[in-house]
Amino acid sequence: MKKNLITLLLALIAASALAADKVPAHPHIEMQTSEGTIKLELDGKQAPITVAHFLSLVESGYYEGTIFHRVIPGFMAQAGGYTPGVKAKETGETIFNESGNGMTNLRGTIAMARTSDPHSADTQFYINVANNTQLDGTKSPYNGSWGYAVFGYVIEGMDVIDKIVSVETGPGGRFRKDVPVIPIIIKKVSLVTYE
Repeated sequence: MKKNLITLLLALIAASALAADKVPAHPHIEMQTSEGTIKLELDGKQAPITVAHFLSLVESGYYEGTIFHRVIPGFMAQAGGYTPGVKAKETGETIFNESGNGMTNLRGTIAMARTSDPHSADTQFYINVANNTQLDGTKSPYNGSWGYAVFGYVIEGMDVIDKIVSVETGPGGRFRKDVPVIPIIIKKVSLVTYE
């Protein structure tokens, strides 16, 4: 167990160092949805692995045509893994969980969604519409209480997110509830460059 923990920590340190060298410190993202535009600032210093992964998905056009498939007032809006009709979109590799990076699940933050496996985040993300510090965990490779990795902030368009979580929802696909009845589509996601 101790040997596995040391190997895991060394891998994390190496991956973080590599990612930090290649990731912009604070890239800006523009997400155009059927409900309006959301602008994000990602934190490549605090979450280099997650930001590098997210930027590669943005660059590839992966998110275009996906939907917000789970929206819960007073909690969050989740997207990035399904197309209209709640059809699962093929995903790629999973990434190491960077929870405990000093960022917390507060209103207006974006974080990676995952399964019960702490290192299962791939393409899905959520935006918090409330302070959800219970999702932070304690970071820990030491005691196994992993949280959900926050990697950026909404800098414009929280009104759009609030509108998204207030739509009528029902069952869809494998979800029993919380799926918008009228699909909320991500039309385009792009890295904003300043001249």
